[in-house]
Amino acid sequence: MAVFMAILAFILIMLFTCTALLKWNELRYRKKGLPPGTMGWPVFGETTEFLKQGPNFMKNQRARYGSVFKSHILGCPTIVSMDPELNRFILMNESKGLVPGYPQSMLDILGKCNIAAVHGSSHKYMRGALLALISPTMIRDQLLPKIDAFMRTHLINWDNNIVNIQDKTKEMALLSSLKQIASVESSSMSQKFMPEFFKLVLGTLSLPIDLPGTNYRQGLDARKNIVSMLRQLIEQRRASQETHQDMLGYLMRSDENRYKLSDEEIIDQIITILYSGYETVSTTSMMAVKYLHDHPRVLQELRKEHLAIRERKRPGDPIEWNDLKSMRFTRAVIFETSRLATIVNGVLRKTTKEMELNGFVIPEGWRIYVYTREINYDPYIYPDPLAFNPWRWVDKSLESQNYLFIFGGGTRQCPGKELGIAEISTFLHYFVTRYRWNEIGGDKLMRFPRVEAPNGLHIRVSSH
Repeated sequence: MAVFMAILAFILIMLFTCTALLKWNELRYRKKGLPPGTMGWPVFGETTEFLKQGPNFMKNQRARYGSVFKSHILGCPTIVSMDPELNRFILMNESKGLVPGYPQSMLDILGKCNIAAVHGSSHKYMRGALLALISPTMIRDQLLPKIDAFMRTHLINWDNNIVNIQDKTKEMALLSSLKQIASVESSSMSQKFMPEFFKLVLGTLSLPIDLPGTNYRQGLDARKNIVSMLRQLIEQRRASQETHQDMLGYLMRSDENRYKLSDEEIIDQIITILYSGYETVSTTSMMAVKYLHDHPRVLQELRKEHLAIRERKRPGDPIEWNDLKSMRFTRAVIFETSRLATIVNGVLRKTTKEMELNGFVIPEGWRIYVYTREINYDPYIYPDPLAFNPWRWVDKSLESQNYLFIFGGGTRQCPGKELGIAEISTFLHYFVTRYRWNEIGGDKLMRFPRVEAPNGLHIRVSSH
């Protein structure tokens, strides 16, 4: 009996303590003018519920509190906006005190000079340096030939094999970018670089807990190793005095480049290019393969477009700029894949001063999560929104509508959008003209916080 009473007392004390902690945390953030909402536990907030429940967490909170509510996620007090008009205002008005507000783990691991961490004149300068690397002229003359050569090799000998398309597209996205950045050295770097890069990516989406074994610590260590590799590469190139026609070569030629960057800025710029393109290119490519398998009519139309391009060429001819511009249905497939799969759920901003938004007072230093996922399934913008229908994008009018956030928005719209489309288009070209495929089955897909297949997405490939 005494043991039972002791256990009961312990349970009651724990319940009281938990209730008190939750109440204290709510009172701590109960400021006049804030949107309604809940703040969860001290330090951790509602991060666990947010990551586990994802879209359902957002829908439940919206049902209780409306389209603008407060929470505490990823280590920060945060205002979540699911209001399309307010989201557009936030993305278009960085100069009014709404600057990037990415999680501390991401800022620490990607570097203080990365384009997501800076704002104002610094952002304008770094964005200009990045756009010079991936302009339409650079894509046409320098990058597309490298992409084409890489995809031809990467997609060799897949026939009569079971392929994990998730792993293949991850490798493709990273190695293709490495070839564009450091064309000569990319093959020798890749085996050391790849495992470190994958740890870096995991670390950016973790709580900033700097303890041995955590994803955050592993991400920081991976960054150190990547910085060391890139610094060594820069020093080797300076010593050789050879001219290299790739992104790193362009960044290092200060006499030809109006954007003069320090070595630290060059390294952070390279990490930014690798990081920003990796997730979107790999996941969009994987999901395109998935959707094409599930929708034979779409695959037939896509294959028709690419076979027509091949018929105009000799067998060994590469994809060129005019070929890329003619891939209208391919572009539609990429946009529809990005929309339906929701590769990017939203973006984070931070207030630099107290401000009023939609009648609510937002304190200085709070994060605002511009949650754009739901707009992708708005039936007023996308009739029959859960259907995979690339034809809705063919006339391009949807590309210019006000609530297209799949590539970001405002001054922070993804600068590498067209480069990413070129990579995915070239991948799809060689994939659908060379192969047929069937899913093995049994593989599960997670849709939040990132789109991934935890055990891989396996397909059986045969020659076309």
